[in-house]
Amino acid sequence: MAFNTKFIFITGGVLSSLGKGLASAAIGALLESRGLTVTIQKLDPYINVDPGTMNPFQHGEVFVTDDGSETDLDLGHYERFTNAKLGKNNNFTTGQIYYSVINKERRGDYLGGTVQVIPHITDEIKNSILLHADTVDVVLVEIGGTIGDIESLPFLEAIRQFKADQGKNDVLYIHLTLVPYISTAGEVKTKPTQHSVKELRSIGIQPDILLCRTDRFLSKDIKKKISLFCNVGVDAVITAKDVECIYEVPLVFHKEGLDKKIIELLNIWSRAPRLEPWEELLQKLKDPENSVTIGIVGKYVDLTESYKSLNEALYHGGIPNNSRVNLVFIDSDKIGESNCGKILGDVDGILVPGGFGSRGTDGKILAAKYARENKVPYFGICLGMQIAVVEFARNVAGLSDAHSSEFNKETPYPVIYLMREWYDDKTGTMQKRDIHSEKGGSMRLGAYPCKVEKDTFAYTAYQKDEISERHRHRYEFNTQFREKLEESGLTFSGVSPNGELVEIIEIKDHPWFLGCQFHPEFKSRPMAPHPLFKDFIKASLEYSPKKAK
Repeated sequence: MAFNTKFIFITGGVLSSLGKGLASAAIGALLESRGLTVTIQKLDPYINVDPGTMNPFQHGEVFVTDDGSETDLDLGHYERFTNAKLGKNNNFTTGQIYYSVINKERRGDYLGGTVQVIPHITDEIKNSILLHADTVDVVLVEIGGTIGDIESLPFLEAIRQFKADQGKNDVLYIHLTLVPYISTAGEVKTKPTQHSVKELRSIGIQPDILLCRTDRFLSKDIKKKISLFCNVGVDAVITAKDVECIYEVPLVFHKEGLDKKIIELLNIWSRAPRLEPWEELLQKLKDPENSVTIGIVGKYVDLTESYKSLNEALYHGGIPNNSRVNLVFIDSDKIGESNCGKILGDVDGILVPGGFGSRGTDGKILAAKYARENKVPYFGICLGMQIAVVEFARNVAGLSDAHSSEFNKETPYPVIYLMREWYDDKTGTMQKRDIHSEKGGSMRLGAYPCKVEKDTFAYTAYQKDEISERHRHRYEFNTQFREKLEESGLTFSGVSPNGELVEIIEIKDHPWFLGCQFHPEFKSRPMAPHPLFKDFIKASLEYSPKKAK
């Protein structure tokens, strides 16, 4: 079947973590700058049905879309670089593909036939890609893993077939490889790229464009050598040079002629690229007037990929404040009563992010207490909000043994608890859950509405009566204690439209103290910084000079 949509497949070779996700996002940005519409899909070879229950140490953050899908962190890159609205059809795993095929086999859809990788699994993969056909001008599909991995083979076979199905003028293969510089030899080496392309060609895929990850721009002679051995045009050998700032990648690719080559090979008409917004953004990021230091108090601090969207949102918040944002990752396990002031004394703002599990909880509570008592700007996200509520209940409202029932089931004051039943404003249905529910099924996921009270930090930031933000959590504020905490000075500045769910809490007698049950970092963009991060950075900048006096 013929479609008006063009398809670009991005694969990676030599080793992992070369940056396929960023490359895919940057290509999407370049095509949008030419007036084309795009969407980006990630096909991941792991058997987990989704990343939702995967340890952040192994897989990085879980990115949540508006429709409540728990996806790979690369979808965060896609949304930050493009205008694409992503959802459940933008991330498929081996687990999802096999799960779908097995369910069809159990229903009898294959009429008793033998179910095999080819054609049943590969057809399922191709059908997942075709979900986006005729919805946009270009669909970019990133294949997870590294060429040579056994688990990637069904995906590679599927995209090999895809070109035969759709026609060579509508399908493009881009391969990202490594061209390392060997200092002892004083030269870059092309052999890893040659071997990676050979591996790809051995399964029937000839790349059309090579993105060569390296620390320097490749000379014409090196490009000619790669072109000769890899059977691609010299102008299709693109330097994917290391950059100081990830938002420089689209400009580097454009300088190398990548977008022009894509347009040529896919025979697409487009306008000339308009890259001024990216150039202006880069200038603001590289040469700010101010500087601020934010302490992120969490338990995944040894792997900053766990907080990818959060880190980027903080950087975004610095842009309208003309400020560089320096991040200090603080292990909450290492914070105690005796050293709290010493550890947190040098930061201009304190942020406690989301997370699951009891480890490090006491240190986070101490961080919230330090911020409240010392008037340090505080931003609590998801668990960070819940921690702030627990701390306030204990030390201000007089509920000395208050806790979250997630961490202490015997607490007499469960100010945070698992709601057994609640009305879902989004679906218009009653939701039920308990500790035995499936992990994903017991969570509130995706975009939910929230009403914002005037004369609050939240309203000052949003300038709206109602907002929509993305959630990923299981436990909620226990409204049984709302009146008691309000009397003690806690402000509930954001609630669900029906008033049952608390979304934002604040302390008014403070320069800036706010906790939100949702994850605002998922909606922050470099061109449109999230208002809460913008105001948090502003408050931290204003606090910084006061601290020095």
